[in-house]
Order: sequence, then C-alpha cells, then structure tokens
Amino acid sequence: MKEEDIFTMDRRRFIKNTAIGLAFLPTLGFGPLKAGENKKITKVALIKTTDRAEGVKEVLQILDFPTVKNKRVFIKPNFNTSDPTPGSTHNDTQSRLILEMQNRGAVEITVGDRSGPAATKSVLEEKGIFELAKKLNFKVINFEELPEADWVNFNPPGCHWEKGFSLARPAVEAEYLVFTHCLKTHQYGGVFTQSLKSTVGMTPKSLMRELHTSPHMRKMIAELNQPFKPRLLVMDGIEAFVDGGPMKGTVKRADIIVAGYDRVAMDAVGVAILKELGSNEAIMGRKIFEQEQIARAVELGLGVSAPGQIELVTADKAGWDYAKKIKTILANG
Repeated sequence: MKEEDIFTMDRRRFIKNTAIGLAFLPTLGFGPLKAGENKKITKVALIKTTDRAEGVKEVLQILDFPTVKNKRVFIKPNFNTSDPTPGSTHNDTQSRLILEMQNRGAVEITVGDRSGPAATKSVLEEKGIFELAKKLNFKVINFEELPEADWVNFNPPGCHWEKGFSLARPAVEAEYLVFTHCLKTHQYGGVFTQSLKSTVGMTPKSLMRELHTSPHMRKMIAELNQPFKPRLLVMDGIEAFVDGGPMKGTVKRADIIVAGYDRVAMDAVGVAILKELGSNEAIMGRKIFEQEQIARAVELGLGVSAPGQIELVTADKAGWDYAKKIKTILANG
C-alpha cells in the first residue's frame, strides 16, 4: 500500500480497520542515528482535530502502549488551577481518557492532584470533578489532604533539592500511572509546562518556595521525575499558551492531541509545537534539547536523548503533514 493510498481512506475507517491500518500506519522517523546516540526509539502519536473526546479516542487507537486490563489506573491531570484550558485539563479530555481506560478493562480509576496557589478542594469543586466522579465512577484524591505517611521522601545523588523532595504515594506507587497535561509556556521560571513539570503537582506545597526561588528550578523539575515512570502520557494541544501561563496567557490553536510514554520525547514534541505556533523568546531562542528541563531529564536517563529517537505516528494526511513540520523543527532544534 502506498502512502497516498492510505490517506484516501476516511480516518475513522482507517483506524477501525486496524488489521490493515496499523500494519501500514504512517510513521515519521529521522533517519540513521548519529554516533553516540543510543538505539532506543519511542513512538509519539498525534491526531489533528478540534474534538477533544474524539482526539483522545483516536490517538490511543494508534499508540501501542501497555495494557490497562485488570489494572488499577491512577490519572494525574493538570489541576494547578481551575482556569479554562490550557490553564487546566479540560473535562472533555479527562472524561474521554477515563472512559478509554474503563473500556480497555481497567478495574479501578483514581484521579489525583495538588493545586496551587488555590486550595485543591476549591479547584476540584470549581471544575466539577466530584460530580464527574459520581457520573463516571472514579475516585478522587486531594493530595493536600494526604496524611504524612502517604508522602514518600527521596534524595537522589546529585539533585539540586536542598534536602531532597517528597512525592504523593498514591501516584508514585500506582500500579498504572497516566499523565494528562496541557500545552503551555510558564512565565514563572519553568519556561514550559508539560509532562515533566506535571510532577510538581505530586509534591507538597511546602516545597514550592524552594522551587520557585532556586536558580536551578528547571533542573529540579526534571529531578522530581526520577523515582517513577508513567505508563502513558496524553497531551491536549487543541489550544496552547504560547506566552504567559500557566494559568492565563496568549492563546493559539494547535488543534492537536498527542500521546506517548516517554516524558522527554513528549516534552520535546510539545516544545516543537510551541515553536511551530510561534512562541516567546524562552522557547524560540533555545534549541529543544538544550532546554534545561529536557537536558537534565536526558542526563538522568528519563527518556530519549535526541530527536533521532522519536518516531511520530499519525492516522491521516492532516496528521502526516503536521508531523513533517514537527519533524523538521525537532531536527533543527
């Protein structure tokens, strides 16, 4: 089957016919790896869409990720505040992701986060998460209400945290951990907020002063990710903050849903999308793998180390055309 023949098919029919479709799924690699790059290849799937629910459903159909059948799934969203997406995870994205996990045989779903600066309980209430939990039959954990015993302490060698850091036990020890995050810049020192920075919501508020006053903030964000590994990452990029953030900012539409299982690859693709949209100097003026969050994560072995290890997977011509743009940006940095 030729590439052009694949894209004459309707996208829904293409994905539905997985026996044929997945065998010929369009992928976009970067050619031979350079000397010194390891041989690990990770897939990042993307769907061009304006429909969050449909986008989540379709991107998971084309991504080969570990089964959730008979697993207890913990979903860590971006509930930093209750601001409209991309300020926080959209309820349509959250709902579809929960349904997809249930449809794939998960025996239990839990959603948990820690907000800030607002109280987590008020953010969950304002977003209607407790009502949604009743409707879709999932549990909710407010990390601010965790007892001391449910915080796990870590102090890995070489980390920039003064006395190490703590992470919420329900997430870090989850049987099957899923991150869902937004696509946005971060004006308070983080530069961008995606999968690596999502882990900040797994720490107690007492650590925030140290994080936000340290010149090593972006390295410290990466270091929080050392003790655990999510099994699945889903990014809502329908709308993005290309400046400002994480609560409010300059919005542009990317109309894309992205999924993968490698935090470095996902964040690299996310930064490439911000570059494609046209972002601020902190994004546009530095190469992707030179961003401190990403560079430190690579040093720690948290994911791929170069663009050549990222294989973009999509399902139709719109996705293919966009993937080629992102491939070029990734390759150029």
